[in-house]
Amino acid sequence: MTKALLWAALGTGVTFGMTSLGSAMVFLLRKKTSEGMQRIFLGFAAGVMIAASVWSLLIPAIEQAEAAGQIGWIPAAGGFVLGVAFLMLMDGLLPHLHAGSDQPEGLHANWRRTTLLMLAVTLHNIPEGMAVGLSFALAAQQSGAEAALTGAMALAIGIGIQNFPEGAAISLPLHQEGMSRGKAFLYGSASGVVEPVFGILVVLLSGFIGPFMPWLLAFAAGAMIYVVVEELIPQAHLGEHSNVGTLGVMAGFLVMMILDVALG
Repeated sequence: MTKALLWAALGTGVTFGMTSLGSAMVFLLRKKTSEGMQRIFLGFAAGVMIAASVWSLLIPAIEQAEAAGQIGWIPAAGGFVLGVAFLMLMDGLLPHLHAGSDQPEGLHANWRRTTLLMLAVTLHNIPEGMAVGLSFALAAQQSGAEAALTGAMALAIGIGIQNFPEGAAISLPLHQEGMSRGKAFLYGSASGVVEPVFGILVVLLSGFIGPFMPWLLAFAAGAMIYVVVEELIPQAHLGEHSNVGTLGVMAGFLVMMILDVALG
């Protein structure tokens, strides 16, 4: 358990650090990023999360279930559906504002725009933290865990890469709306805190619910795919069909696939 906690803390620390690094762009960039760049970043994040959901979460969930003598697709499908349902519930309950939108969603949607924007990204960071934590917990449980550990590291690196533009996507708009650079940076960084929190939390719980690990892995995959379909891909094509957004998705998928296969 101690080893898994240390690994998960390190992995989610990387993803949180990349969010903070992206948020720090508010100190360097003097003007708003172009819509084309935003679409590339959003598409890239979507591609990374799709590939991570398949290679790092769903396939391991199926393999672990089959190794335990279960029918592999049942926990994979069941956990996936539960993950989607969980994010749909959170999306409806938590007040938030999607990037590029003026219409807030969720209960208490009359909160300040800055708070709503930060909550949107914070909500979507929850399944990412869970995914990284579960991957490291799974690696710690296996004998001869070198391959599983490198796979978990690949997942952390891939999510970290896509967290960089995500952090900038919070801090830059906040500064452009009048917030100081320092405060905008803190808001952007704070949105990534949930990743180590939920990553470590699922490791702590994994010791008690080890038999349900395939369900948890698929749960994280379903939650991540929900984010991709509900938020990232529509934003990457906001207003019109965008080839750059599409190419961003393909690039993100390719990078994450290579990372997972090469390192895992």
